[in-house]
Amino acid sequence: MATRGKKAAEKVTVLMDKTELIRNIGIIAHIDHGKTTLTDNLLAGAGIISKELAGEQLFTDFYYLEQERGITIFDANASVVYDYKGEDHLINLIDTPGHVDFGGDVTRALRAVDGAVVVVDAVEGAMPQTETVLRQAMKENVKPVLFINKVDRMINELKVDAREMQIRLGKIIDKVNKLMQGMKKDKYEDWKLDAAKGNVAFGSALYSWAISVPTMRRTGISFKEVFDYCKQGNGNMHELALKCPAYEAVLDIITEHLPNPLESQKYRVPVIWQGDAESEIGKSMARCDRSGDVAFMVTSISMDPHAGEVTTGRLFSGTVEKGTEVFISGLYKKNRIQQVGIFEGQERVEVDSVSAGNIVALVGLKDAVIGSTLSTSEIVPFESMKHYSEPVVTVAVEAKSTKDLPRLVELIRRFAKEDPMIRVEINEETGEHLVSGMGELHLEIITHRIEHDEGVPIIASPPIVVYRETIEGHAGPVEGKSPNRHNKFYFEVEPLGAKVVEKIKTEGITVGKDKVLMRDKLMEAGMVKEEAKKVVNIIEGNVLVDMTKGIQYLREVMELIQEGFEDMMLKGPLAKEKCRGVKVKLMDVKLHEDSIHRGPAQVIPAVRSAILAAMLLARATFLEPVQEVFINIPQNLLGNVTREIQGRRGQILDIKTEGDMVSLQSEAPVAEMIGFAGDIRSATEGRALWSTEFAGFKPIPQNLFDEKVMEVRKKKGMKLEMPKASTFVG
Repeated sequence: MATRGKKAAEKVTVLMDKTELIRNIGIIAHIDHGKTTLTDNLLAGAGIISKELAGEQLFTDFYYLEQERGITIFDANASVVYDYKGEDHLINLIDTPGHVDFGGDVTRALRAVDGAVVVVDAVEGAMPQTETVLRQAMKENVKPVLFINKVDRMINELKVDAREMQIRLGKIIDKVNKLMQGMKKDKYEDWKLDAAKGNVAFGSALYSWAISVPTMRRTGISFKEVFDYCKQGNGNMHELALKCPAYEAVLDIITEHLPNPLESQKYRVPVIWQGDAESEIGKSMARCDRSGDVAFMVTSISMDPHAGEVTTGRLFSGTVEKGTEVFISGLYKKNRIQQVGIFEGQERVEVDSVSAGNIVALVGLKDAVIGSTLSTSEIVPFESMKHYSEPVVTVAVEAKSTKDLPRLVELIRRFAKEDPMIRVEINEETGEHLVSGMGELHLEIITHRIEHDEGVPIIASPPIVVYRETIEGHAGPVEGKSPNRHNKFYFEVEPLGAKVVEKIKTEGITVGKDKVLMRDKLMEAGMVKEEAKKVVNIIEGNVLVDMTKGIQYLREVMELIQEGFEDMMLKGPLAKEKCRGVKVKLMDVKLHEDSIHRGPAQVIPAVRSAILAAMLLARATFLEPVQEVFINIPQNLLGNVTREIQGRRGQILDIKTEGDMVSLQSEAPVAEMIGFAGDIRSATEGRALWSTEFAGFKPIPQNLFDEKVMEVRKKKGMKLEMPKASTFVG
């Protein structure tokens, strides 16, 4: 690697300034469809790893647990040089995880790239996670190309003939196109996938071969020959790999069909940056101008034992070099860049400077977090990144010995900085650290890293599920009196409606400067105009609407009312879980004319108790996180699997049979899915392929309501009785 990597790095440095020859791409797919194996092939093609090891080395899975478990856990960056039609091109590549627990990494990688290679398994076709990652790509205006992997499996396992094979491959392309058309009508005609156009490749990343229409013309090897080679077994596939190397077909498509930063930033910047397009920095980003001011978006943060924090991201404008001072959005302070580098898999190669259009690694930015905008002049920050799922499983972590406590706190803080999908809270009553993540596996990796990689012995509780509180009916106006009885607040509450909550979550609607845009978006989702234009606060999918008219002194206490509202939404009335889907309307207010009698100690308790009582009167209930579960199994094991799902309060939504395989789509509460991996393995003798997808929050069955509320109250050290509205307002 040393000399090979060095040569590659020298080539990369030369090409970094030739923006038209750069391609920034992500490799995205459902879990186990072959992203990392394909990445190996591309790195071998560019001379970074040896061709013999490609497909087995899993170069970008450099963390040992990734190798052991055969899954990707962290995004990995690599810059490779590829000679296309006699001209060297620089391809900055990010291999992303497919497991739903690490979906946040995919969202962040897509912000840094302009194009994506969507990998689909020829046997399984486009799966739910394929749909999720494709939707994220479309939202970020990232252009896709398609690689259909494991074609050899299709031929040898499904026993299809050459004609049937082509029909099936055609169906996969149609399915991906249909998804794209639904998600991005305006770009569909341009971006449509079509084998004849040359933006689709077919192959086997494991055996390092691939074909596309352009390679067929060049090599004379078409589907018929491929079919014959695959039929004859593995030895012949190595021969096929020599004639049609996978890296050639895929790197050709990347270079030919995916945009360079000069093209892509014209249409990507308006989607991810809401500033003035006519401003100096707006024009500089659209042109990808290396001599403009710096505009850099942080997409990942990692730790280097020697250099400290390494901040990786996409440079949209300007040039970064050692010693440059940059503003960090939202922090009104500057940090100085100490090192500038590029990635070769795990290795970071230091360079003098990097210009716009590249993916860069910077050292020295201790105040930056994922999602920060770095710039040399103060600019409107980039749009925050929207994540599709949210942390739903929690473990309580404590150090075995008190001397390790400071180190544990530091580690948890560091992990939360590296991965925004980790939430950390300290339980005031017990002093435990509550670490929330996307699922069981996510948390297992975090606790493993603390204990084994960092050597801090910990006690971790079994995983507990995070609930949300909501209301089923309407209540109010409910009066909340301040402790001194001089101020009164009247609130009504009602459900916000699933469509509005969904829109707030997926589009990240907040109360910002543009009130009209917020009003229109809320009305699109079905909120009435009268209320949509009076929304004064949005938090965690709940809204506060100010329906009052002409009340004296209200402006002075509005901030305190919002604080009371936020407190209640983050710690609901039933068991201090976060609220979701609650519309709180402020109907009337009576205030004391002397400002000394309407301070925080008077207003906040009054607002809290009124909202709390109103929610209890409106039939407060629990929502539990639900997952969709997709399982592929041989037909004779169907009974065992349905028993397994139904025993976990699961519902079977769909069963499809193909040959002797059955694919099952079902839905089950996350709480019941803990430990599922081991159980499904024993129920199917390890023959089940399964994956999950976060499906949002659903109301908890009425018969479990009391039990679950008490379970959470007990865990938090609260009184074991149901709260009553009369306790809070009287």
